[in-house]
Amino acid sequence: MRTCVLILDNLRSVENTASIFRTAEGLGVNKIICVGTTPTPLDRFGRKRTDFAKVALGAEDLIDWEYVAIENLQLTISNLKNDGFKILALEQSSKATELRTYEASNLERFALVVGNEVDGVSSEALEASDTILEIPMHGKKESLNVSVSTGIALFVLL
Repeated sequence: MRTCVLILDNLRSVENTASIFRTAEGLGVNKIICVGTTPTPLDRFGRKRTDFAKVALGAEDLIDWEYVAIENLQLTISNLKNDGFKILALEQSSKATELRTYEASNLERFALVVGNEVDGVSSEALEASDTILEIPMHGKKESLNVSVSTGIALFVLL
């Protein structure tokens, strides 16, 4: 069985983050790391967020998660690499491999980094990634919603 860690790099929306929690739990992600501005299932006082729970529908209680400050993102990625994880970033880039052509069958331990709704994956996370993956777009819109693209990528990779 594959081990998958999902890194949410500075997401802004509670709804997107909660939706990702629900999708990730359903697809078998082992852990979610919420970085920087990414909303977590708990508010700043440690209470459950009702707005988060409304969208995640209990997935926040079923999946392991942690919060990491933005200044610790590089260390977090480095620690994952030292533990044998391959780091994949989901981002539009001239250096990207199309998701549908990426050979995922040999992945045993990997972390998928997804970025915020405006700026995408941070340059620090992109530089630390082993591979950048992209979902090709064929319409007039340049990108998909972060929760949708995360679900597509996780489905393909897992």
